[in-house]
Amino acid sequence: MIDEVARRAGVSCDREAFGALVGKTFGSSSMLLAKPLTFMNLSGQAVQGLASFHKVEPADLLVVADDVNLPLGRLRARRGGSAGGHNGFKSVAEQLGTDQFPRLRVGVGGGEPGRDLSSHVLGRFSTDERQAILDAVNRAADAVEAFAAEGIDAVMNRFNADPESDRETLPEEDSGST
Repeated sequence: MIDEVARRAGVSCDREAFGALVGKTFGSSSMLLAKPLTFMNLSGQAVQGLASFHKVEPADLLVVADDVNLPLGRLRARRGGSAGGHNGFKSVAEQLGTDQFPRLRVGVGGGEPGRDLSSHVLGRFSTDERQAILDAVNRAADAVEAFAAEGIDAVMNRFNADPESDRETLPEEDSGST
């Protein structure tokens, strides 16, 4: 997802700093993009180091992570709160000393019953799952851009809805044919 945001902005996340690959976008909504190089449960080290160095307040961060507790493709943004069992959010909260930082969860589903959860998270998406995750990555990139331009409330209002239920409730488009 960070690669998609960087691609759209025409930048690369290829500079290493504080245990992350970093890139910076410029313009009206400039962003510091970071991809921690640590395991998920240590990602707070990179977030804290970058936030401290660049003097970024927790409320101005958007931490994005995959989440097995959300259906595949579903997005959920929050202003702050508990880690909800997610080790990455827990690490960030511990390192920042607060759980009051915006976050965006990207649903990857829980995998098949009986399948090892770590192999699901670290494995490849099936052919059937690929389009749903590509759509989620694009929507998550849209959410990151909206966060930079408008803040977390706009992201929550626009991206927390279930995309499947949205399609069912949208009025039918007028095709213009008679």
